[in-house]
Amino acid sequence: MAKITKRAHFTVEDLDTKSRLDVYLSNQRAELTRNVIAQAHLRLNGKAAKKGNLVQNGDELEIEYTLTVFEGLTAQAVEFPILYEDESIVVINKPQGLVVHPAAGNWDHTLANGLLHRYGDSILSVQEEGAEGVRPGIVHRLDKETSGVLVVALTQHAQIALNEQFKERTTTKIYIALVDGLLKERSGKITAHIRRNPNDRKKMAICASDEGRSALTEYTLLRQFKTCALVRITLHTGRTHQIRVHFASIGHPVVGDELYGKAVDQGMMLHALELGLIHPKSGKPCTFKAPLPERFLSYVRLRLNKNSD
Repeated sequence: MAKITKRAHFTVEDLDTKSRLDVYLSNQRAELTRNVIAQAHLRLNGKAAKKGNLVQNGDELEIEYTLTVFEGLTAQAVEFPILYEDESIVVINKPQGLVVHPAAGNWDHTLANGLLHRYGDSILSVQEEGAEGVRPGIVHRLDKETSGVLVVALTQHAQIALNEQFKERTTTKIYIALVDGLLKERSGKITAHIRRNPNDRKKMAICASDEGRSALTEYTLLRQFKTCALVRITLHTGRTHQIRVHFASIGHPVVGDELYGKAVDQGMMLHALELGLIHPKSGKPCTFKAPLPERFLSYVRLRLNKNSD
């Protein structure tokens, strides 16, 4: 473990009304907890600020804060199926249960450890801004129990280009999920704002527009079963746990989501099916797909067999 001092700058956006400074910051990065913000040096539009100050779109925020972090990254053999690879990017089909980068409770055998093992020390120079050497080439994430398509940058140029695409929401992100219950509509949009749950830092929560960030999830019902529904989801924004908290908020949590619903033996039924982006070197549009995992079919077969008894 080590103590590091970090600095970050944010231009306030996506607010419908004014928000407390600490609430806004806590929604930008998971590491910006209330305790971290309370002990940080804050500046609002160039002047010293307090956590209770109100911010609005266009404001400039600066924060200097201290974290206790994982020190270093160890190369470890970690299995991750590769869908596509060239000199700029690698696209993997992330297995369910694989953590993307080291964090509390998962310090090793992550995708980041596997990337270092596969590509050597050169991958350490491909860094997300502020990542402090533990997220080589990782420009977006999938939750531990979510499987599917994930792209990793292998060069600094690719990292910058992909980061910009995710920031500007020009990527296409399609998911498949099984959600609990009977859906009333064949299609729909969920637009509730999201913030970190103030009572449980592991969870996100639906909130008022002045307390969180805007989020848009669009879905189409593919097949309705007796106890669950198969849905195709287009993710228009990329908030933490967005699909999971959005569907839980309308009474249809993702099957197997023990954080927002209840666990099942097959694990969480959420899969990143398709990712569309502009290749950072060729400039050509690319679409990558990961086949539907067997666990979906296994769960549905089990439900159908039970219902036929």
